Amino acid sequence: MSPHDLDAALQTFLCHRTHLFRVAYRIVRDVAGAEDVVQDAWLRWQRTDPAKVTNPAAFLSTTTTRLAINVIQSAHDRHERSGSPAVLGLADPAQDPSGHVERASEVEQVLHLLLERLTAAELAAYVLRKGFDYPYATIARLLETTAANARQLSRRGQEHLSSDRARRVDADAHGHLLQAFFAASRTGDLGSLERLLTEGTRVPSRFADVAA
Repeated sequence: MSPHDLDAALQTFLCHRTHLFRVAYRIVRDVAGAEDVVQDAWLRWQRTDPAKVTNPAAFLSTTTTRLAINVIQSAHDRHERSGSPAVLGLADPAQDPSGHVERASEVEQVLHLLLERLTAAELAAYVLRKGFDYPYATIARLLETTAANARQLSRRGQEHLSSDRARRVDADAHGHLLQAFFAASRTGDLGSLERLLTEGTRVPSRFADVAA
């Protein structure tokens, strides 16, 4: 970049930096880690031709989301901490509608990661607990199991997010989950999401395990 282009790129980046930090922090759950992700996003932005970017805000948000997910999937990070994308915080019905649009790519990628790594029962327990703060007793009732087992499913799901296993994600299943998640976070009506997730604990289902 020329000095003029670099200055323009910096000004654009600084306009979005606070939002990018929030995006990174919701995923990595660590201030220093989030700052590192934002710095990496800046380096990527410097190497990008601005003439080819029609929506800088969306580009930067998507780039930051992907970098943050890479962090929690890295070998170093798996050994240092549990590595759990923060579903809690993505489901916020109080957020401004424009913020919802900006978060769409972030939520899409996090839910894709959950579908790759978690079994159907783990997915249900993890999303309801971490995303919507369900009591374990309620999760247990929905999954027709015990509260202790519901707790274990959520914990096991978090551990599996740090594993190397990855299942093929069905595009329709991902789309249905995204739609239900957004509807629940916007309206507070979790009935459809509950039915989708608990249906996924029974085979055959759209969330049945698929070999990688």
